[in-house]
Amino acid sequence: MAAEAELEEGVTRVLLVDDSPVDRRVAQLLLTANSCAGSFHVIAVDGARKAMEFLGLKDGKQQAIDMVLTDYCMPEMTGYDLLIAIKSLNPLKPIPVVVMSSENEPQRISRCLNAGAEDFIVKPLQSKDVQRLRNCSSARPKCVSAPCEAVSKRKPLPPPSDHAATTFDTTSPSGRRARFAGIAKVLHSSSVELSQYFPLLFKLVLLLYAVLCLGELLRHA
Repeated sequence: MAAEAELEEGVTRVLLVDDSPVDRRVAQLLLTANSCAGSFHVIAVDGARKAMEFLGLKDGKQQAIDMVLTDYCMPEMTGYDLLIAIKSLNPLKPIPVVVMSSENEPQRISRCLNAGAEDFIVKPLQSKDVQRLRNCSSARPKCVSAPCEAVSKRKPLPPPSDHAATTFDTTSPSGRRARFAGIAKVLHSSSVELSQYFPLLFKLVLLLYAVLCLGELLRHA
């Protein structure tokens, strides 16, 4: 942890919380590759309870974090519960929290903003969202950036009922297709350099071709 405290000025330390390995990887690639919005140092965990342990919400030893980027729907403990815990830790100077969700539900968005979230982003994370995250962090940038306008321009909606707040379905085929389509769009539109993976892909293609040829030989033997 000492190395993290020695990061140069202007680097935003982000605690990324998401139970989906694919979504975590997409967010890490975008944040670490997009330098136009400032540098990011990403620490990723796969659940809200691990995030609480890292932040010191259980033992009182706080870690130096400039922003928490958390998924809304996670098992055991939701991103909303983590948001409430973080905001109650230090009411005078709370850690900025940005919530993500694959569902664009106005009631869910209003619920998080009313609880103190700096912003709410519909997943998957895209290149255009990186500057929004930089503006919402507590790190002091090297250059002056605009304030986080996403929350100030958004009009909060009435709080939802308990039933509306807990309904969430990502197991349907249409939901999975929408998530995969969104991830494909992110990888296509982002500036992430993928050239380093080309040799590996070429080897995989050659291996697949060799397996197919071997199968043909065995079938005609």
